[in-house]
Amino acid sequence: MKHKLIIALALAIGSSGFASAETIRIAVGHQSKCTDTYSAGIILKELALIQKYLPTEGKYKDVKYEFNWKDYSSGSPITNQMLANKLDFGVMGDYPLIVNGAKFQETNSLETLYIAGTGYNQRGSGNAVVVPVDSDVQTLADLKGKSISVPVGSAAWGMTLKAMQDIGMSKDDYTLKNQSPPVGAANIAQGKIDAHGDFCPWSEIMEFRGTGRKIFDGSEAGVPYLHGVVVRKDYAEKYPEVVVAFMKAVVEAGNWVHKDPVQAATLLEKWTGIEREVQYLYFSKGGALTLDPTIKPEWIDALKFDHTVLVKEKNIPPLDFDHWIYDGYIREAYKQLGIDYDKELNFTYIAEEENMKLSPAEIWHTDKGIISYASVAAMLADFEKFKKDGTLRASYVYDHSTGLKIFGKIATYVKADDGEITSFMRKVDAEKFTASAGGEIMALDTDKSSKLAQLD
Repeated sequence: MKHKLIIALALAIGSSGFASAETIRIAVGHQSKCTDTYSAGIILKELALIQKYLPTEGKYKDVKYEFNWKDYSSGSPITNQMLANKLDFGVMGDYPLIVNGAKFQETNSLETLYIAGTGYNQRGSGNAVVVPVDSDVQTLADLKGKSISVPVGSAAWGMTLKAMQDIGMSKDDYTLKNQSPPVGAANIAQGKIDAHGDFCPWSEIMEFRGTGRKIFDGSEAGVPYLHGVVVRKDYAEKYPEVVVAFMKAVVEAGNWVHKDPVQAATLLEKWTGIEREVQYLYFSKGGALTLDPTIKPEWIDALKFDHTVLVKEKNIPPLDFDHWIYDGYIREAYKQLGIDYDKELNFTYIAEEENMKLSPAEIWHTDKGIISYASVAAMLADFEKFKKDGTLRASYVYDHSTGLKIFGKIATYVKADDGEITSFMRKVDAEKFTASAGGEIMALDTDKSSKLAQLD
């Protein structure tokens, strides 16, 4: 890559000096309502992590750092603000990242660099399409002739376009409306829209609050779901040490979550307004999100594929991925922190492999915290008791088909003759399971007795 030598030299010997009285701006566009961006956004802001690593010697002696945190509901406006030179860093999902890189390269004078990941779900879970809980719609095909809203330009927008392409539905077969996550969620709750496609954690927010029901999970799209960090190239070349400091803070943010996910979920609720029970679904061990700043080859392949989706549906500019993607800053951060970058680069968290090693069910008790269970049946026995006495925050199980962590109250269960209970994210997968293994298909009747009830 052409810019590699320039950046490497800047890091090694420092770019041209600047006046010691200079104020260096660190303007970050982030999303406090998108879990996959937290390790480069709200966590850095609230814990003041970047400040720990900013250079203060040599050409940076006596400089002043000025932080400007801008919170957005999706990634698209972040790109617009970066183009206007009002933001230096942007944190966003896969499709917005692609649009960002392509729009900058289209100018022929400005560029961004994709410099690190923030979080991923290897199966693609995180995006979803949700309908009102009482809706008759069960599949994407049922949306023919109906209206679906998405935050246009978001990761969920890209997923929705691909999902519709996959079932042979064109934009003429349904009405696509542009609605922000809060508006879409409110319209689902009020039954004002047929369906809403959104990114993490909005579908789980609607599930947890009992206002929405998934009909399509991003894991069905077959493409990894990831978020990352972009930086204006001119800024990075001028202040490479600042970019490395940003990267080191991202690494620490991930370690902070891993150390105590319950504390992290609790504080994130305070900072973002999103319930801790939803945060835990993402950030707990075995959760829906894997925090990892490394830029894996499979992520590059996924981004290239996502670009083809946008080419089919929208007139998006070309994107030179080799010129856009650069791992020099995150590698330097790992080196300075004494961490083996390549070791993390070469490990991908596969939910159906790794989560099956964990206890199959959990309850978050208001007094006792997280309780792990050796079986789903044991968890469900306590679910009823804790629900009655008001000490149940949430329950969690793993989807048998994908290994993904889901809320226990929205799962479909199969009860075998010997009493063993298996959990599923989708009823259709439970039906396939019973066709070969037998058993009764059941679900939690949380509005009434909180006990398992047989489904028709």
